[in-house]
Amino acid sequence: MSRIGAAPPAPPAPSAPPAVAVYGTADARFTAVRAAFAAVAAGEPGLSAQLAVRLHGRPVVDLWTGPGVTGDSLFALYSSGKGAAHLVTALLVQDGVLELDRPVARDWPEFAADGKAGLTLRDLLSHRAGLLGTPEGLSTSELADEPRLAELLAALPPAWAPGGGYGYHAFTATALTGEVVRRLTGRTLQEHYGERLRIPYGLDFHLGLPASEESRYLPAQPGRADADRGPAPTGLTALAFNAHADPPTDLVAYANTREVRAQGSASSGSVGTARGLAKMYAAAISPVDGRVPLLGPDVLAEFTAPHTPGTDLVTGEVDHFLLGFEAQGVRYGRSLSARAFGHSGAVGAQSFADPATGIAYSYTRRSFAPGGGGAPENHRLIAAVAAAVGVHH
Repeated sequence: MSRIGAAPPAPPAPSAPPAVAVYGTADARFTAVRAAFAAVAAGEPGLSAQLAVRLHGRPVVDLWTGPGVTGDSLFALYSSGKGAAHLVTALLVQDGVLELDRPVARDWPEFAADGKAGLTLRDLLSHRAGLLGTPEGLSTSELADEPRLAELLAALPPAWAPGGGYGYHAFTATALTGEVVRRLTGRTLQEHYGERLRIPYGLDFHLGLPASEESRYLPAQPGRADADRGPAPTGLTALAFNAHADPPTDLVAYANTREVRAQGSASSGSVGTARGLAKMYAAAISPVDGRVPLLGPDVLAEFTAPHTPGTDLVTGEVDHFLLGFEAQGVRYGRSLSARAFGHSGAVGAQSFADPATGIAYSYTRRSFAPGGGGAPENHRLIAAVAAAVGVHH
């Protein structure tokens, strides 16, 4: 108690953010990136996350935080696998095996059903096919099995007339492009990825997780904001995310199903580390492990050109895609160039390469961030990386 007339007690000093343990290394030039990562962890108690950055192919940041997390911990990374699939597709275009403007039905006759005869591989990569899901919804087994999913989709009419817009094919994108690859090469996207990327570069990022690696997998967790997600999606958004199925797909339970990890759907079942994705994107644009960059100038220019002006009919994002890859320059503004290409993952993961600066970036997390796609903290982390590199757009 204080006496009448006595000065009131001083308010308590604001408490400093709690200290968190951040492990790993960052080059001296990237000290501010480590500080930004620590601040992100301090602002979300219990966060389990990894951050890896390469510059012109060389590793410069390799950090992690969270209970039981190491740099080798495997997280469910969902649509991050689309980036690997699109990189494989770009390589096959570069090889002359695939033609972007060839009608899909020439090599996949069943695809021509219900007015789809004119759709091309470019349309599939640009999310213009309108094949978001099935009217009755899909089971976990159907979503995980891309050849079976492709068979189901081929028989359907598109959700909009060809040329009538574009919308994010959350679960189905790589089932469609993967079937084109399989019919023309006799091998799956996953097999091409293993042979051309994962094995030769030693990438700890998997489209089909072997049972021998399961002990490193940390199950996906719901986020703190999950109870506050608002009304369930409707219309095309519900169709794309299988929210109209009975029961609707629970993304946490989906990733934590061994069948999903074993099948390795590139659209929804990828598993890996930030290190693995950062190295993959670095290899796309920079010399890595004594090899020349994977993508030559012509195919790199093709796949990093804007392809989807206007609003995504599923997500509401504007100018969402390059060719297959998400337009990261649109999403992260002044921190990246217009040619930055990559892909997010539903849990909040984000990975990309920026050919203009030589940055290859990957942020992974275990629990769901609000909003889906790249978690909000990516803006802070990417800005810190850009500043360290001296990016001024």
